[in-house]
Amino acid sequence: MDLFKRTIKDIKSIKIQGATNVAKSAIKALKYQAKKIKAKNKKEFLGKLYHYEQELLKTRPTEPLMRNSLRYILYMLKESELEEKKELADLIDIAAEEFLFNLRKSKQRIYEIGARTIKNDSTIFTHCRSSTVTGILKEAKKQKKKFEVICTETRPKFQGRSTAKELLKAKIPTTMIVDSAISTYIRKADMAIVGSDLINSQMELVNKIGTLNLALACKRVNVPFFSATLIAKFDPETIFGRTEEIEYRDSKEVWENSPKKLKILNPAFDTTSRKLINAYITEEGILSPESILEVINSRYNWIMKGLPY
Repeated sequence: MDLFKRTIKDIKSIKIQGATNVAKSAIKALKYQAKKIKAKNKKEFLGKLYHYEQELLKTRPTEPLMRNSLRYILYMLKESELEEKKELADLIDIAAEEFLFNLRKSKQRIYEIGARTIKNDSTIFTHCRSSTVTGILKEAKKQKKKFEVICTETRPKFQGRSTAKELLKAKIPTTMIVDSAISTYIRKADMAIVGSDLINSQMELVNKIGTLNLALACKRVNVPFFSATLIAKFDPETIFGRTEEIEYRDSKEVWENSPKKLKILNPAFDTTSRKLINAYITEEGILSPESILEVINSRYNWIMKGLPY
């Protein structure tokens, strides 16, 4: 199995986890496939490249970072004056490296900004696995802050186990709870920080199923609720009527040998209203939900310009 097909398989099966890792893998797969394209001209080259982009995007409908990373690369190709296939393939490498460099820089910035929100002797609540959230927590640890973390196990794929292992390796005191115990233990938290899979035009947060339950629990007992996210997690197509698709995964993840005729629903994500979100922790600072679109229009306008219409 070649790299492109293996990447599609690994993203679909969640062997590759986390929006950043998915985006990096998709970029690598697109670069690999571009080198194999046989085309007579730029139009034909881009046409085939768009086809491969769509194959990658079908793997996870709720992955705007992957979508925006590939959109950035294709936008750079389309806008360039280059015509030769080799030059275009080389430009893919340049655009990809530029995007990934800015991604690394942005994530480090989020770690530093997010770490400032964590107080000594506090308890932080988190859900699922987010490399951005664990990066914030590890940065706070480097700053010699003393705190502990409560994380959910995050059924049915148990991504919380990866979070727990990573935090324990960083010597951060960590307690894991079952997902249904969120309301029982939220009162022990000083704040909650989750990652982000997608931000839509209403500045709502689409994230791992269970995020809404955590946000509602926080609201009920006045625990601040934050989402740590890259600006590139914004989905510009939702401005023009596209409704983010909530992915439903295989019922076997929940119960492998379930009784016949039993219907099992296994949604991967839910949507949290901006009214439940205190702020987004981004590379541009701690932003209210209402101010994100203004930042995108002023500093990240390539997100809008890269739309296919």
